[in-house]
Amino acid sequence: QVQLVESGGGLVQAGGSLRLSCAASGRTFSSYGMGWFRQAPGKERDFVASISSSGGITFYGDSLKGRFTISRDNAKSTVDLQMNSLKPEDTAVYYCAATSLSRATRNSRYDYWGQGTQVTVSS
Repeated sequence: QVQLVESGGGLVQAGGSLRLSCAASGRTFSSYGMGWFRQAPGKERDFVASISSSGGITFYGDSLKGRFTISRDNAKSTVDLQMNSLKPEDTAVYYCAATSLSRATRNSRYDYWGQGTQVTVSS
C-alpha cells in the first residue's frame, strides 16, 4: 500500500503560480512512477504530468509543457507540480497518483491515488 497526500492548492489569480506537493508513505516510493491528474467539475479526470521512478523521464499533457513542471525527491518521498502562468481553465481538483509502470498517462494504469487538492484560478 502507498498512501498519498496532496497539499498546496488554493485560489490564485490568472497569470500566477502555485506549487503542489504530494507526500507518500508506505511502500518504497522510489520504485513507483508518479503522476498528476486533474478533474474539473462535470469533466473527466485528465492526465497532467508523470515522472519515472528515478525522475529521469517526464511527460506532460497536451499544452501543459512549458507552464507545468513535475519533479520528485525520492529521499523525502515527495513529488511536486510547479504550475506557472495559470489560467482559469486550469481550475480543477488535482490528484497525485502512483503507478508500478515507468510512465503512464491513463487513469487505469495508476494503482494508488491521493484525495485531491483544489486549485482555483480567477480571471
